[in-house]
Amino acid sequence: MDFGVVLQTTPPASRVVELSRLAETYGFSHVWTFDSHVLWQEPYVVHSAILGATRKVVVGPMVTNPATREWSVTASTYATLNEMYGPRTICGIGRGDSAVRTLSGRPTTLATLREAVHVIRELANGRPVEHRGQTVRLPWARESPGAPTEVWVAAYGPKALALTGEVADGFILQLGDPDIAAWTIGAVRQAAAAAGRDPGAVKVCVAAPAYVTDGSAAALEHARAQCRWFGGMVGNHVADIVERYGTDGGGENPVPAALTDYIAGRQGYDYNEHGKVGNTHADFVPDEVVDRFCLLGSPAEHVARLRELQALGVDQFALYLQHDAKEQTLRAYGDLVVPAMAEQVPALTREPA
Repeated sequence: MDFGVVLQTTPPASRVVELSRLAETYGFSHVWTFDSHVLWQEPYVVHSAILGATRKVVVGPMVTNPATREWSVTASTYATLNEMYGPRTICGIGRGDSAVRTLSGRPTTLATLREAVHVIRELANGRPVEHRGQTVRLPWARESPGAPTEVWVAAYGPKALALTGEVADGFILQLGDPDIAAWTIGAVRQAAAAAGRDPGAVKVCVAAPAYVTDGSAAALEHARAQCRWFGGMVGNHVADIVERYGTDGGGENPVPAALTDYIAGRQGYDYNEHGKVGNTHADFVPDEVVDRFCLLGSPAEHVARLRELQALGVDQFALYLQHDAKEQTLRAYGDLVVPAMAEQVPALTREPA
């Protein structure tokens, strides 16, 4: 299993760069950032600094969207970074949340998302593509067959999951609940197979806050308080799903109650508190949901959950670090969790007597 870290581009940018460098030293393979240009600093500028300060990590947004950024500009950004630092970019993309809603916009349609995935991937990798009624190409961009820029789609609802299986290089699930992961991964794989693709070729990333504790009840309570904001953030997407599909779990595209039931007490959302500890619009999120959606507890408890997710086909776990123990969490993962999840290979093989 690979490990990534998800950071907000909160000033100072040097702090984001330093956390990225630290993550690489602890064995993390990916650095992801929020992409919400009103709430935080412009991520692609910070990405360039991260790539310059590190050697191997792959860097990208979790997630960008097709509405606030023109697709060819997005693709040109990846191609430029690849030329400068080697093929080390990845595009996480969804329909849009905070980046569009802070400007009174709405998430794009799935049809628009589908087209954007194709255009960004082709242009970023130096290939021609039909865009805005004509064939377009970045003439200076070169293909990198060994490590192309991939486009991974973040999704929750049935139709978005189907789109992911049909066109994406990877699937991003922004919560760590194994039951919901099983349902969503199954939907993506089924759609991939129906589209004639190899279901196993669609990579899977589960992203969620991780908070390592000493295993005590008091430490768990503190960890829950630090990570409750995440249930509120996920609730924005779940509310859209409930509006479209309902909550009865029936119909043509049933949505599991484990995903939808908890937002019954949700009453609006203030994006001024988006992704922040102490978000007052996350009070409706019960402890049980925090425990399911996030990874909290001792290192052994983290490893146990990660093994559950790995058995479901998860290729990468990406830690949200929006809490008060950023360095401590990276260190605990680097020293205890990442090694425990690595394949154990013996140095010597005993010869038969």
